[in-house]
Amino acid sequence: MKLKSLTCLLAVLPLLTVSAQDVENRKDNKSHPNLFVGLHGGAQTTFTNYHQGDLITPVVGVSFGGYFSPVLGARLHVSGWQDKGGIKEMGCTYNYNYTAGNVDLLLNLTNIFSKHEDRFFNVILLGGVGLNYAWNNDDFHALTSQLKGRYSSGWENHQLSHAYRGGIMFDFNIAKKWGVNLEVGANSHSDLYNSKISNKSDWSAYATVGVVAKFGHKKKSAPVVSVEVEPKEEWTTRIDTIWYDEVSYKEVVESVTYTDNVFYEIKKSEPVPASLVDAVVAFVKANKNCKVSIVGYSDKETGTRKFNMKLSQERAQNVEAALLAAGVDKACISTEWKGDTVQPFAENDKNRAVVVKTTGEGVKKEPVTIKKFRTEEVRYRVR
Repeated sequence: MKLKSLTCLLAVLPLLTVSAQDVENRKDNKSHPNLFVGLHGGAQTTFTNYHQGDLITPVVGVSFGGYFSPVLGARLHVSGWQDKGGIKEMGCTYNYNYTAGNVDLLLNLTNIFSKHEDRFFNVILLGGVGLNYAWNNDDFHALTSQLKGRYSSGWENHQLSHAYRGGIMFDFNIAKKWGVNLEVGANSHSDLYNSKISNKSDWSAYATVGVVAKFGHKKKSAPVVSVEVEPKEEWTTRIDTIWYDEVSYKEVVESVTYTDNVFYEIKKSEPVPASLVDAVVAFVKANKNCKVSIVGYSDKETGTRKFNMKLSQERAQNVEAALLAAGVDKACISTEWKGDTVQPFAENDKNRAVVVKTTGEGVKKEPVTIKKFRTEEVRYRVR
């Protein structure tokens, strides 16, 4: 849990401190030369004849360095905390502490293949040499005391060995002064680093997340711009005529019509749809000189001629009554019925209907354009 918390803190820290101004300033500065200080945290494991998943330990570190060109840089890197080994015969692990100091060479692979130095993401190859100091090996001796000297090679108070490193870093330039990186690599130590003889170097692998503070940037040189001296200017004024369209609107009377139909079931003269009544009332209110024509019909294939004439009358009069009740003036309504003597629709069943046609005079607005002009004083250059 401690390792996970440290990694999350390192990942979030730059996001809390970077401002939009920092991002803009990064564009105004050279990517080199510059110096940096980094704080790193992650995990590592040492390779031995034991289950690797049980040998993962936390690692923290700090680094100081700089870039001398777009491609080349160096750093002093100090890291450490805790390491683990394992004794397979006993199925147990043992802990010891260590710290390592390395001088690493940094090679920016991205800038080797691209001329554009100011980028958000870089891939950096690293390698270096240094010393590794280990101590606190009590766990190992407590375990091996039960094995009657089979692991007498374990060091006692401390152990000093070489530390060779190789790895790769994925670097993110979040702003001028801040960045984050992910680093993975491997370390080589002398035999007996993990207290066991293998007649070859002991190796460990690591992965860390880092926060980097950058400083010492130099401003980019401003481009040299040649300035030509222009001759003295002379200005004068003139009066120009500006033509434009002035638009107004006039009211024009037009004929308007609204037609609707009411269809009934066999031998029915009700109901009168409220939507038709509302539409006719609205039309009459919105227009002038309105006339409402109501004509009732019956279909030929149902009933006698006399019955159909009466039924079409009831249908027409019911529509008329509904319009009068809604406030339509009786003077503008004409009502008639034709029984089955007239069939307005080709489909028989649709002729059980009342056809309502309303006409009137509406008003629309038409644009009227008038050409006008104004004068303006304009200043212009003559030399």
